[in-house]
Amino acid sequence: MTDEAPPLPGTPAALRARYGENYRWLLLFAVMVGTMASIMSSTIVNVAIPDMSHHFALGQERAQWVTSGFMVATTVAMLTTPWVLARYGYRATYVGATLLLLAGGVLGGLANNFPLVLAARVAEGLAAGVIQPIPAVIILYAFQPHEQGRASGIFGMGVVLAPAIGPSIGGLLVDWFGWRSIFFMVVPFCLASLWLAYKYVPVTAPGGAQADEGARLDWRGLALCTVGTLCLLNGLVALHSGPASEALLLLASAAGAWGAFVFWQRRLLGTGRKPLMDLRLFGYRQFAMGCVVAFIYGTALFGSTYLLPVFLQLGLSLSASHVGTLMLPAGIVLAGTIPLVGRLADRQPTHLLVGTGLALLALSFGLMVFVGLGTSLWVLVALAILGRIGLGFILPSLNLGAMRPLQKTLISQGSSTIGFLRMLGGAAGVSLCGIILEWRLGAHGAALSEGASNPARLAAFGETFLMLTLLCLLALVAAWQLRAPPAGAAADTPSS
Repeated sequence: MTDEAPPLPGTPAALRARYGENYRWLLLFAVMVGTMASIMSSTIVNVAIPDMSHHFALGQERAQWVTSGFMVATTVAMLTTPWVLARYGYRATYVGATLLLLAGGVLGGLANNFPLVLAARVAEGLAAGVIQPIPAVIILYAFQPHEQGRASGIFGMGVVLAPAIGPSIGGLLVDWFGWRSIFFMVVPFCLASLWLAYKYVPVTAPGGAQADEGARLDWRGLALCTVGTLCLLNGLVALHSGPASEALLLLASAAGAWGAFVFWQRRLLGTGRKPLMDLRLFGYRQFAMGCVVAFIYGTALFGSTYLLPVFLQLGLSLSASHVGTLMLPAGIVLAGTIPLVGRLADRQPTHLLVGTGLALLALSFGLMVFVGLGTSLWVLVALAILGRIGLGFILPSLNLGAMRPLQKTLISQGSSTIGFLRMLGGAAGVSLCGIILEWRLGAHGAALSEGASNPARLAAFGETFLMLTLLCLLALVAAWQLRAPPAGAAADTPSS
């Protein structure tokens, strides 16, 4: 009898043999640190935009591209993650994206002109887009079904601490050291992430397969996706501030680009080649409904992230420091809710958890309609906490419920696709809130630039929050379709 050959260095089997059965938790922690850095880079820069605008003498429209450029780059890059993982493996992909994020942070902090700052933000966005789908892939491959919810909860708790605490720390850094310090905040996280990646992240592709040097990227699909995304987002901006003819042209171009994208993806599938987005995913009912929920949820979440601070400052006349103080308890409650719901996700039906979260989120938005100038601060804190508890029910449950029915070979594609649609919805949500708010302000004869707040301005904000409430209720209908097939029924399989 011959001895069994030892596993190759850097493979999951070799790392498991070296670090023991708890290795999967070390791997999860390693990717959590890098994901925290990528999420922090997306949110914390907002507190530096006023100082940056003053430094470079920017108008509001150009300054907004610091955020928009990051979101567009992140959204599009998410679709490339399955190819990058298959071509280079986990470790090379993760290390390369982290180095790009690190370079973007250093470049942004040292930049002496705005184009360099914008280039740094795009680099950070590309890195974030590649990094963020990876943890969901790892959880579904490395963890048993009965512990995937707990893993998602622990991972989510760590990740949401970055946007919960980051802006408060960022505000202090801007006051003490200027806007450049914001970019350097990702540096220690990136360095720690690189060290952890070389220790715990395997060199193989998902499923333990060897990296395939012959894997080809669907460049034509990527180009069509990029054009469609840019036209859609710029078209929504034009609806908000530009001529109607320009908005209609851009939105029509977006529809044409997305139609061509779907046609091209179908053609690649038909010829046996690897598309950027595998449309067979949408043959799984739970995944398709999960994508609908993710898009609408992204619209409501990112839209409210834009709307709530504007409402608190320009609607209720609170200072920026008050706003930061009000939001901090909600962020801490969210970080505590996620691991608790993660444990429930291993035992309770996904549609109940996601539905509960959407209902709480809708309730928090709906109650904002009744907030006035005399409303106590503790009521505002309570409403923010209510909404964040809702998010805590959604975050660890949605991806797992949508992706569990998928074949193992489609997990990477599923993670990148649902992340892409959530980010696309989020990018659209910011513009949508701006459009609705401007429309309702005009209908009430109010304006944000005219003196102190008044009942007409508050009514416009209330109607915009009502729109977000309706979006959450619409997502609630789709969330009910996340329920698993009845016991004894055929497993969810893609339709032909």
